[in-house]
Amino acid sequence: MTTHKSGPFSGLLVIDMTRVLAGPYCALLMAELGARVIKVEPPRKGDDSRAIGPFVPTPSGGTKSGYFMSINRGKESIALDLKVQSERTIFEALLARADVLIENYRGGTMEKLGYGYETLSEKYPRLIYAAVTGFGHTGPYAKRPAYDVVAQAMGGIMSLTGHPGSPPTRVGSSMGDLTAGLFAATGIATALYDREKTGRGQKVDVAMMDSQVAILENAIARYVATGEVPGPLGSRHPSIAPFAAFATADKHIVIAAGNDALFAKTARVLGREDLIEDGRFRTNPLRVQHVDELAAELETALLRRPAAEWLALLEAEGVPSAPINNVADVMADPQVAARNMIVTAMDPEIGPWRMQGNPIKLSAHDDPATRAPAPDLDADRAAILKELGL
Repeated sequence: MTTHKSGPFSGLLVIDMTRVLAGPYCALLMAELGARVIKVEPPRKGDDSRAIGPFVPTPSGGTKSGYFMSINRGKESIALDLKVQSERTIFEALLARADVLIENYRGGTMEKLGYGYETLSEKYPRLIYAAVTGFGHTGPYAKRPAYDVVAQAMGGIMSLTGHPGSPPTRVGSSMGDLTAGLFAATGIATALYDREKTGRGQKVDVAMMDSQVAILENAIARYVATGEVPGPLGSRHPSIAPFAAFATADKHIVIAAGNDALFAKTARVLGREDLIEDGRFRTNPLRVQHVDELAAELETALLRRPAAEWLALLEAEGVPSAPINNVADVMADPQVAARNMIVTAMDPEIGPWRMQGNPIKLSAHDDPATRAPAPDLDADRAAILKELGL
């Protein structure tokens, strides 16, 4: 059985009944912050993501999902068939000790099993019940299924992603899932704090679609202010210029001059002081109005030198700028290393496995460079049963 590290959630027991990404990511954050997380999985197949690649070969001739390993590290696993009474007895023994239950079944599924919030809150009044679903537990879509791309499509983010005239484009990371997981973890932390004052748990109801709406910020503000429906803009910001990717002599870089002073510095670095007093570019609203003309002027200058030279000059003047890293670049970046954002788990079959770290750095708690591995299906059953006295 996993012996858990210290952390602000140390001593909390989380029952993780989730699968794929949104729910498991929420539970991962709880584990990263010190909670003990027991993953309750269906027998035989377990979490769906165990069958989602990329796959890594094992010495025994099988494979393991790198996807599953990166999202379920540091958890324990027990497989339970909740339609079988003896397995329900085990589950209820876990619930009696649990602080948090996280599930991401379609609306109504837990009620059919006899474990809906209303039932559990009566029997376990201190339990915090967190549901992470596609559309939440209320509204006309409550019982619809959803995956990340469904949430991105219906939540509006796909309509803003890509270049003008391009086909609908999904954000390259699973924003539909991940934002829901983040909001659910925030909701659980809030409910835990509230329980300290009231002594009672409560339901945390987080929807993937709601989470996408919540991050539309500038797009909603623009629509309300202008009545115009926002569309994709490529790499540029709709309300700030220059704030985009620009071509240099060898590759693109990003320049984000968020105010007039930074624009002036950018113009000087590029040897284009004349742009500062140009009537088209004197203020940020004017630059946004003439954004294509501005981009053409800047790229004419930028094409004269390679990216590394421009980035050095811009950094020296304090202009926010950056290379456009691929994943290999990110994992080799010294800042990423210094912040411990690539950590290692020692899988018993595969050996060391690198994965993303925890961005929440707390001064009172360590952020170790290693993590406990993801569990094999039902790996902790015997130890959990012994602990429960069953």
